[in-house]
Amino acid sequence: MTATQQILPQQILIVEDEPLIAMMLEDFLEVLDKGVAGSFDTVADALKRIEEGGVDGAILDVNLRGGEKSTAVAEALAAKGVPFVFATGGGDDGVAPEFRDRPRLQKPFTMDGVAKALEGL
Repeated sequence: MTATQQILPQQILIVEDEPLIAMMLEDFLEVLDKGVAGSFDTVADALKRIEEGGVDGAILDVNLRGGEKSTAVAEALAAKGVPFVFATGGGDDGVAPEFRDRPRLQKPFTMDGVAKALEGL
């Protein structure tokens, strides 16, 4: 393992409400030699997983099912010093103002895009 691999997040939390997109991200993470700390489609479930610990990076879909936003998950991660990237198909509209400086992963995802987003964490 190189020094860079030791520094980069290895256990990645996925918060995504589209099952096929979540599975694609899981596959990308496996190819990139990253672990999946869990894949969740609601804020409540993601928050429970964060409290358990062992999450050292995250990919957060901005807009979840039913109008739910991942802002509370971002707040919990930020409070614990866990880096994260927002996944979005749009601009800053859905991102809370306090998190607009955080990295973005633009949809549709590519392997290269996911790799670069994780390197930037």
